[in-house]
Amino acid sequence: MRPVVGVPTPTAAGVRAREVAELLRARLDDPTRASTELPRRLAAAHDASPYLFEPQALVRATSAAEVGALMAGAREAGVPLTLRGGGTSLAGQAGGAGVLVDVRTDWRHAEVLDDGRRIRLQPGLTIRQANARLARYRRRLGPDPASEAACTVGGMVANNSSGMTCGTTDNAYRTMESLRFVLPSGTVVDSGARDADDRLRADEPELHAGLLRLRDRVRSTPLSRATIERLFAMKNTMGYGLNSLLDHDSPVEMLAHLMIGSEGTLGFVAEAVFRTVEIHQHAATGLLILPGLSAATDALPALLAAGARTAELLDAAALRVSQRDPDASPALRGLTVTGHAALLVEFAEDSAERLAETLADARHVLDRLPAVTGTELTHDPRERAALWHLRKGLYTAVAGARPPGTTALLEDIAVPMPRLTGTCDGLIRLFDRHGYPDAVIFGHARDGNLHFMLTQSFDTPAEIDRYARFTDDMVDLVLAEGGTLKAEHGTGRAMAPFVRRQYGDELYDVMRELKRLCDPSGLLNPGVLLNDDPTVHLRQLKAVPTVDPELDSCVECGYCEPVCPTADVTTTPRQRIVLQRQIALATAAGDEERRRELTTDYEYAAVDSCAADSLCVTACPVGIDTGAAMKRLRAERHSPFAQRTARSTARHWKAAVAGVRVGLNAAHVVPTPVTRAATGVLRGFGATELVPQWSDDMPRAGAPRPG
Repeated sequence: MRPVVGVPTPTAAGVRAREVAELLRARLDDPTRASTELPRRLAAAHDASPYLFEPQALVRATSAAEVGALMAGAREAGVPLTLRGGGTSLAGQAGGAGVLVDVRTDWRHAEVLDDGRRIRLQPGLTIRQANARLARYRRRLGPDPASEAACTVGGMVANNSSGMTCGTTDNAYRTMESLRFVLPSGTVVDSGARDADDRLRADEPELHAGLLRLRDRVRSTPLSRATIERLFAMKNTMGYGLNSLLDHDSPVEMLAHLMIGSEGTLGFVAEAVFRTVEIHQHAATGLLILPGLSAATDALPALLAAGARTAELLDAAALRVSQRDPDASPALRGLTVTGHAALLVEFAEDSAERLAETLADARHVLDRLPAVTGTELTHDPRERAALWHLRKGLYTAVAGARPPGTTALLEDIAVPMPRLTGTCDGLIRLFDRHGYPDAVIFGHARDGNLHFMLTQSFDTPAEIDRYARFTDDMVDLVLAEGGTLKAEHGTGRAMAPFVRRQYGDELYDVMRELKRLCDPSGLLNPGVLLNDDPTVHLRQLKAVPTVDPELDSCVECGYCEPVCPTADVTTTPRQRIVLQRQIALATAAGDEERRRELTTDYEYAAVDSCAADSLCVTACPVGIDTGAAMKRLRAERHSPFAQRTARSTARHWKAAVAGVRVGLNAAHVVPTPVTRAATGVLRGFGATELVPQWSDDMPRAGAPRPG
């Protein structure tokens, strides 16, 4: 099977896109917010997943009412609708071939409540931005994903985000107090209203009755109840959150909690109120290197019982990658890693006295560990930050060093704690069997949650077949260990074909009925989360051509976007790069019409409008300075003569300004034909980049600046 970039016939697609956009514009306060321009649609379509769809229209919604109206318009046009936030998606849940609705740009309001114990948020704010509002209260959101700098609140809700410290108790599902959301019918539900359930019964009687029916169906089936309880005792974002049917009695509460982790397939969450958690001000951290995986996993129960709030696992391959990091300690750099593994542990309390007591009680556990480089913990903020940089830098190290043209795939699973060692060993055997020698395993060991990262090309049928065989074997391994195929990153398209296998026919049918009740027309994000096509995870795979050595390591994650000054005006660093890739693909395919359409506005939208401040490199996980690349592209447009002249002008700026003033005033004294002829001669001698063509509306020199 060859990779497909999702490009329909340009002419037919353009006609259809214009029809769809015209239908949607009538539903917006500002019709200019619906666009069919190919560069804008493609720029917005990319995310960190291996998939790519070309939307027919891109729309920026500004209110819940507009989202409801857009859903009605999409239904009338017969096209699907996908809600788009930060686009850090790893599993392919943030793109679609219909209408792509931007619910980030105009959705960034936050209201801190009860001295920081609660917070009301719109979906476009990033988790880091939300936490910045809470910092003065020494509180934060419960979920703490590594993507907090770019992951939006909408994405946190849509994927039931968790992270390194929140476990299953402080994730989005457990800390949500209320939601305000829009159903595909246009009905707006506020689960925090006192009469919310009565309103849902009046506005959506079939949905209300159906939720009660499904609740009773699940509760009366012992096997269904047992399966749900087993899977949701772990971190689990596979399929819909059926634990809602056990945890809550009223349909409105069940529905609000089903929205969490639904990946935009049941409705749009316009606002959320979360309970926050306390920030522990005092902490001690250490990297405990142990002889092997079994020693690391055997140590976990005692460490957690002793009060460790975090325990991150790094396998031998991850340790070898970490040794290359400049922040690695001398002990780590000097270690000959064979079958070692490590636990990055952290103890944290709200006072120095309590931390000292916890560490004293834990010392006997630490002293019994067979650690090869000691068990000392550090309180020093810089040393602690360096240790966390090692852990968080694994993605950077592996993704940044991958061969050009390949994709960095970051998957996550969870298994019961006693199965952790066997699962790690099994994954390592699969890496060897399928030819992924550089794959690494790391993760949240305290939760039995493993991440593994590998690099994959989708350029040939053989490569796609290799990925398919590995995925099938990985699914067999995880399910045989009693685990879940998705712990944090959402089901998306990557795991949608395997939801039935994990849950069984009965619960899969319950999920299908939930989708039908909420979205009877199948309007929202079709193909995501539930999909009966066993090969959907092998379709619409994204081609990643090489375009520029400075840019080729981009993983299209969007971390750069929140810090980019032009993100809401023209394009973002990610979009500047992906448009170059799309231009390269059109050129290679000989599609001159498409190439021309993509390049028409690129110089302004991507190159000239870039602030070139290099803020992007401060956020990029693989260290790309898109600002510097855009400055280089600007320079390459000018001749060596023009560049020498510009450098000379910069060195003698005062004289240059005076000369231009004299020239402008003199030109207005000389007859226009003479001036026009003179500038024409200068431009003819190669000064076209320096001397403008004279016209009658050229201004005179302004008044000199004082001083």
